[in-house]
Amino acid sequence: MPKPTGLFIGRFQPLHNGHMLVIEGMTKVCGKIWIGIGSSEKHHEKENPFTAAERREMLQRALQDKNLIPMFDINFVELPDETDDVVWRDKVLEKTGVVDVVWTGNDQTAKCFEGKVPVKPIKEVPGISAHEIRKMMVEEDMNWKKKVPNDVMMFIGEIDGVARVKALE
Repeated sequence: MPKPTGLFIGRFQPLHNGHMLVIEGMTKVCGKIWIGIGSSEKHHEKENPFTAAERREMLQRALQDKNLIPMFDINFVELPDETDDVVWRDKVLEKTGVVDVVWTGNDQTAKCFEGKVPVKPIKEVPGISAHEIRKMMVEEDMNWKKKVPNDVMMFIGEIDGVARVKALE
């Protein structure tokens, strides 16, 4: 029996170690993985400082560093917001094709797929959230660097991401 196709949707603002734990867990049980970059049209905002292209670069660098690319069938898809949940869900599934399970820690995302695709709920890793990491950046608390993969920390430095997060505060 082939392994299922899994979908993990996040905003990855920025990608952090909690996200990586989910993706690494998915590689153990999924044959194919879709990573959906949510709110892909949003960027340079307080809650969404990074562009979809920057978030994809964070994902690719972190996954390559862990040798998850090209070892596993991992694909990326940009998912802009929609005002209607059913329209959004159907557009997601149109882009990904058949998905056997959706992994999410977001209640709204889970609700969108309810009754259509099984949802595997994930819990937030205590002390690690993108919101907290951005707050630490603003407060110049360098411990944020321990909460993201090293390649993500370096990429944020390359694009002067901390200054952007501070400017958007």
